[in-house]
Amino acid sequence: MEETTIEISRCKKGAVFDDGSCIMKTTLLLSLGLLSIVSPLSAGNWPMWRGSEGDGQTKESGFPLTWSTTENVQWNAELPDRGNSTPVVWGDQVFITQAVEKTGQRLLLCLDRTTGKQLWEAGTIYREPELTHATNPYCSASPATDGQRVVVFFASAGVFCYDMQGREIWKRTDLGKQHHIWGNGTSPVLAGDRVFLNFGPGAKTTLYAFDKATGKTLWQHDEPGGASGEEGNKKWLGSWADPLLRRVGEHHELLMSYPGRVCAFDPMTGKELWTCAGLNALVYNSPLYADGLVVSFGGYGGMGVGVKAGGSGDVTETHRVWHLPKVSQRIGSGVLHEGYHYILSDGGIAECRDLKTGQMVWSERLKGPGPTGQNWSSLVLTGDGLCYAVNQGGDAFVFRASPKFELLATNALGEKVIGSMAMSDGQIFIRGHKHLWCIGAQK
Repeated sequence: MEETTIEISRCKKGAVFDDGSCIMKTTLLLSLGLLSIVSPLSAGNWPMWRGSEGDGQTKESGFPLTWSTTENVQWNAELPDRGNSTPVVWGDQVFITQAVEKTGQRLLLCLDRTTGKQLWEAGTIYREPELTHATNPYCSASPATDGQRVVVFFASAGVFCYDMQGREIWKRTDLGKQHHIWGNGTSPVLAGDRVFLNFGPGAKTTLYAFDKATGKTLWQHDEPGGASGEEGNKKWLGSWADPLLRRVGEHHELLMSYPGRVCAFDPMTGKELWTCAGLNALVYNSPLYADGLVVSFGGYGGMGVGVKAGGSGDVTETHRVWHLPKVSQRIGSGVLHEGYHYILSDGGIAECRDLKTGQMVWSERLKGPGPTGQNWSSLVLTGDGLCYAVNQGGDAFVFRASPKFELLATNALGEKVIGSMAMSDGQIFIRGHKHLWCIGAQK
């Protein structure tokens, strides 16, 4: 396998300084087939917002199809305040971010996976004014863990890294303020020795790569044109997408969706590799990748685009495979499976689209007994080809990932849910506004 040698200045503890100053120098061998920043995360865990690969999929199967407030509930833990974040799971620990609005606390909670009992909490207090929306409480970003540390993004309060016992390893409180009328919701992404973070939306919109061990900035990309949503005709501008790291041919690309475009960066250097026009000014979804194609959708009746990865420069004319000028409003991200794209609209309509063309295959409204069918959560796909979804009324649906619609189950929790599901070792974790639920087959 071909290799390339990159010399990086390092201190004894692995810190890389922006000015390059250091006593020691270590030569790193980076395989073009597998970059050192890409390390596999345990398949039995759910370590980040959209799982171990960042695409909303798990290879596991056999999760419960049915549940209620009493059926197949292993435990539910009362939460101190409402919230929209998704829990993450590693081993016997469950982590969730939590804001307490009256006290200004920004917290990371750790719960025992078996009992739901809180083991510890860590965090900070932030009392400065921070713009958000009534439907988007603070601490909407989900944690990310590699089994040694947990990284959280508390928006204006900063980025914090803790060990598995809640001891602070590092923090970055120098990044500036988050300021957008709809608040924050981007989550850290861990890959190898790096933490990737979309610091946005707002006037400051920056894609960061931090050293996972020290928190030092390795590179940053400042996206121009950011706005807070208060500036008249720029009201709708912003991206809540998380970056997606994928191998494309003999290299890796960090995929990102921004207002007006989808693009890719070199994850080692931050250099922009390619860009493709075709999105509107508001982007909630994170990009997806399969079969050489990057898929991204805008929000509020925005656009959709499918583009071949691996290009260089502006690839709008050369690599854009399809473009949809108007699609349903959607906030949550979808999943790709066997040549099809599955996603939910804001109004609770499940859609199946042909990956090669972007064209609709089927569209079905998911109806449950809850007070609303509105949906902001992202889909989860299991190893046996089942899609799991939950709406704001607390109704959860299971349907088959198939070009023919087949609804398998409808379940009700009777509690408001905005975040997405986490799935690990036969258990489903759902964060409501009052409780964290652990769903699993009764033994």
